[in-house]
Amino acid sequence: MTDHSAPDRPAPRSWLPGFLALAAIWGSSFLFIKVGVEELHPLQLTLYRVVTGTLTLLVVLAVLRDRLPREPRVWAHLFVVAAFGVAVPFTLFGYGEQRVESMLAGIWNATTPLIVLPLAVLVFRTERLTTRRAVGLALGFTGVLVVLGVWEGVGGSHFAGQLMCFGAAACYGVAIPYQKRFVAGSTHSGLSLSAAQLLLATVQLAIVTPLVAGAPPLPTRLSLPVVASVVALGALGTGLAFVINMRNIRVAGASTAATVTYLIPVFAVLIGAVALGERLNWHQPVGALIVLIGVAVSQGLLSRRRPTPVSIAKPAAEPATHP
Repeated sequence: MTDHSAPDRPAPRSWLPGFLALAAIWGSSFLFIKVGVEELHPLQLTLYRVVTGTLTLLVVLAVLRDRLPREPRVWAHLFVVAAFGVAVPFTLFGYGEQRVESMLAGIWNATTPLIVLPLAVLVFRTERLTTRRAVGLALGFTGVLVVLGVWEGVGGSHFAGQLMCFGAAACYGVAIPYQKRFVAGSTHSGLSLSAAQLLLATVQLAIVTPLVAGAPPLPTRLSLPVVASVVALGALGTGLAFVINMRNIRVAGASTAATVTYLIPVFAVLIGAVALGERLNWHQPVGALIVLIGVAVSQGLLSRRRPTPVSIAKPAAEPATHP
């Protein structure tokens, strides 16, 4: 884009409300997972929320008169993305929150960009490793060690729960560069790809869940808080949140919209403290701050150089980096 064709920078009031709403919705997902696993097996909770999210996006797809992909190749790649971007990480967060605080799970979610970069560089070849990015990675993983509190020793249920949450973030680290490498060039809308992804994740979970956890109980046998949590996770955290995120990308740009990653753990900590009375050890928020600084350095957000204007392109969907 030239300076003559570049649009004016959008006023914050045009995108900030949606930006904050998205951070609050995704940040509260950890609370809803914590409530859900009190009565549901993590696999059952994931199945219910993915079914709810799928139905929500299919309704939006119908309203907008969009359609699902038809190419077998796209569906084959989305099958992989559905596993590593939805089914496995959502379930791992459920297992993890049986053992750790919801706010700590929110902190671990923020480590996703640290895993995305080395995989994108070394495996999928979609990024290049620079000195700045290497420094950011080193700083970020130092923060990971601080969050874990490795000087206190390892082991125990709490430590295992943290590793499960870190494993969930690692799954996103696989799904995001995989989708950029094999799916991002598709002509389909982000909404279409996301709906197909959730549909495939529903099939995967419908097969695995009864074998591992048994048939999920009927919603009528669940308490109201658990049912509300499932609806919130699926309809809000997966359905409505995706629509809001797409609008944020269109209005504020992809770079600005992506910075919601930094607010998600803040909301997760605040909501966990207020709603559940959770508390963190001193090193966990300190480590989280180091992680976020490392992510910011690796993504060039602390650089003094002004970004070069680029042409506006149709936003492509990426796997959600929320639980």
